[in-house]
Amino acid sequence: MRVNKLTIAALAIVAGLSLTACQNDDLAADQGDSSSSSSSSTGGSAQDSAKGSTGKETEGGQGPSAGTGSGEDSEIGKCRTDELEVTAVDHSTEGDPEGMVAVEFTNGGGRDCAMSGYAGVDLKTSAGSLSAERTGEEAPSIVLKDGDSVAFAVSYPVNDSGGSGVRVTGLVVTPPNETKSVTLDWPGAASLPVTDGSGTPVRVGPIGSAGQGG
Repeated sequence: MRVNKLTIAALAIVAGLSLTACQNDDLAADQGDSSSSSSSSTGGSAQDSAKGSTGKETEGGQGPSAGTGSGEDSEIGKCRTDELEVTAVDHSTEGDPEGMVAVEFTNGGGRDCAMSGYAGVDLKTSAGSLSAERTGEEAPSIVLKDGDSVAFAVSYPVNDSGGSGVRVTGLVVTPPNETKSVTLDWPGAASLPVTDGSGTPVRVGPIGSAGQGG
C-alpha cells in the first residue's frame, strides 16, 4: 500500500508540474500576442499620424502657391498730380467759331500709372472763376507709361464782337480723380465774349480727346 501511495503522489506532482508549465506557456503566448497587438496598433497610429501630418502640409503648401498674381503689387496705381508734368498749348484754327486749347499730361513719376475720365478745368477771368462743362463724350481708361503723354481739349467761344470781352488770366487744371490742381498760363485767345448764358460755353473733353503736343 505504501508503494501505491508513493506512486500516486509522484504522479500527482508530475501532473501538477505539467499543468503549471502549460499555464506558463499560455501566459507567455498571451503576453506575446498582447505585445504584438500593441506594437501593431502603435505602428498603425504612428503611420496614421504621419499621413495626417503630411496631408496637412500638402494642403497648407498649396494655399499660398495658388495665388493669381493679382495682388496689390501687380496693380497699377492712379496718376498723381505730383507725378505729372502739365502743359497747355493753343490748337485753335483760324476761322473756326470756337477756339481750342490742348492740355497735356506727361508721366514723369518713374512708374506706369492709370488715368480715366475727365480732368477738372477752370478758367481764371477778370469776372471770376469759370468752370468748363464736360462734353459728355465717352471717357476712356488708359495706362500712361513712364515718360508718355496724353492730352485733352478745352474748347471756348471766340470773341469776335470787337469788344474787350472777359479777359482770361489763367488756367487751373486738376488731373482726373485728383484734388491737387496746377495753375498754368492761358495760351488761347486773350478774352471771351460777354454772354447772357445763351452762348457757347467753355467745354472740356475726356483725356485723349486732343492730339499730343503743340
